[in-house]
Amino acid sequence: MGNADYVYPSNVECSHRVAIPPPQPFVKSLKYSLKETFFPDDPLRQFKNQPPSRKVILGLQYFLPFLEWAPRYTLEFLKADLIAGITIASLAIPQGISYAKLANLPPILGLYSSFVPPLVYALMGSSRDLAVGTVAVASLLTGAMLGEEVNTLENPKLYLHLAFTATFFSGVFQACLGFLRLGFIVDFLSHATIVGFMAGAATVVCLQQLKGILGLDHFTHGTDLVSVMRSVFSQTHQWRWESGVLGCCFLFFLISTRYFSQRRPKFFWISAMAPLTSVILGSLLVYLTHAEKHGVQVIGELKKGLNPPSFGDLLFVSPYLTVAIKTGIITGVIALAEGIAVGRSFAMFKNYHIDGNKEMIAFGMMNIIGSCTSCYLTTGPFSRSAVNYNAGCKTALSNIVMAMTVMLTLLFLTPLFHYTPLVVLSAIIISAMLGLIDYAAAIHLWKVDKFDFVVCMSAYIGVVFGSVQMGLVIAIAISLLRVLLFIARPRTVVLGNIPNSMIYRNVEQYPYTNNVPGILILQIDAPIYFANSSYLRERIARWIDEEEDRLKSTGETSLQYVILDMGAIGNIDTSGISMMEEVKKIADRRGLKLVLANPGSEVMKKLNKSKFIDNIGQEWIYLTVGEAVGACNYMLETYKPNPMKNEAETRNTV
Repeated sequence: MGNADYVYPSNVECSHRVAIPPPQPFVKSLKYSLKETFFPDDPLRQFKNQPPSRKVILGLQYFLPFLEWAPRYTLEFLKADLIAGITIASLAIPQGISYAKLANLPPILGLYSSFVPPLVYALMGSSRDLAVGTVAVASLLTGAMLGEEVNTLENPKLYLHLAFTATFFSGVFQACLGFLRLGFIVDFLSHATIVGFMAGAATVVCLQQLKGILGLDHFTHGTDLVSVMRSVFSQTHQWRWESGVLGCCFLFFLISTRYFSQRRPKFFWISAMAPLTSVILGSLLVYLTHAEKHGVQVIGELKKGLNPPSFGDLLFVSPYLTVAIKTGIITGVIALAEGIAVGRSFAMFKNYHIDGNKEMIAFGMMNIIGSCTSCYLTTGPFSRSAVNYNAGCKTALSNIVMAMTVMLTLLFLTPLFHYTPLVVLSAIIISAMLGLIDYAAAIHLWKVDKFDFVVCMSAYIGVVFGSVQMGLVIAIAISLLRVLLFIARPRTVVLGNIPNSMIYRNVEQYPYTNNVPGILILQIDAPIYFANSSYLRERIARWIDEEEDRLKSTGETSLQYVILDMGAIGNIDTSGISMMEEVKKIADRRGLKLVLANPGSEVMKKLNKSKFIDNIGQEWIYLTVGEAVGACNYMLETYKPNPMKNEAETRNTV
């Protein structure tokens, strides 16, 4: 079948040929590719046509964004930032102490980490709403990974130094990603991955708090559900009812205030003040009733004074350097993903833009400096940032106000936390973690994309039943598998003609489209690379087989042309060109003519260099599918198929 044996007249062509882009110097092409990869936002655009003095100012403002908003700062902004800063400080103080305990670190480190890093971020960060501090998931991950190598009870000093070293490497890794413009690496943590991982980590954190709620002295170092449940129920004789009752009461109070604030957003400050209120009430209750003598564990003495230097405590020697680097990189990625996602969310609400790479530099520098001033890993937690946003913050000065409030606490108020019961800290953590279990997002994933839901649940199950690291690895592996599937198995669809138009669309999406007699129109929805070239060759051959079988069964006009709509093919490599040559040979063997429609500039450039255009013929490449179909129809009406060739093919088929 087909009319591939005929020579077609040169006047059968569209009004405009598909252009072949003029050749570009290699250096220019490489420069363009590097720019699009690493500088898609063109950060140097603002420096164009500027005098040298202005370029210096713009450069300083790029790395120190406070120089941009500080000259325009007003008294009205100061009032708003003061209120917001004091409000988030009331949340940061109890959360900082709680999360430090979660990382198996001294509670005072939670306050240290709420003092220096916010000051650094206020100078270097581009978000107006992000409130910097420690987070539960990174704290849990730090404790779990370092705890595998060093027992915090047997060697607390070494454990502390490793925590500082891991924070240092987190900062170095984050800053390098920002300076090298590699922020897109964090994008491999998809939304579904983050939803599942955060929910799983929140579940694990809540389970870990059963130790504090039940007043247990010994508890498993494992984070999986089975280990925790075994540890809890094997010590039923050691449960302390006083601690349990106190924990449940405070947990009910915290959840109730959060629910009330969600229903009445104007009263956001109630839920923001609830953790500090719980600490004050719990401390008074323990002090007045001497509950510490009846099984209620308390924080004990907190060291008074500002952050001591810790640069000399960093460990850069074996055998612990490897675990510090590994912990630093993994926790650094998680902290980046959370902080940038939170910052972008609130930037969208207020209609301004934050630079992801600039944020990475800010996070990195605040963790590097923090590691040298007795701080552990910090980022932008959602709960604290939400309070900052609802409190009406205007600039990053709210972080400075929070830091100053924490500084006063460190200088004068730390003795007041001596009687704070650990069960209150556990209740604060559980209350915060419940907000990270996003049931609505998981249901939405199920409705919209089942594969994303599988990724989400894989991350959740991996964290809850395995470990935090296992859940993260599983989620990233499945996400990468999906990316590979998108690349290696791109969609190919058959196009049909929408009646009374020159428009051609997917026949599955538009069932009322008409098939064009004698013509098979295929659309490839992805670039053609070595990873998918073999699949596409086989899939196109199968489409041809299926179409010929359909035509034989219905008795319609035999297949003569195969048109490939290449509009969605942004690029093609040498393996893809080889695949196109093989497809043409397949078409020639079957007596079919291969026709191309709407190839892009990169594709045309490479097809021309490989001489494929000379092979297929320039006259068989068209600007649109409509023009290609028109030319093929003209040939079908002008020339009839070779009956001898059809008869030979029929005999071969039999």
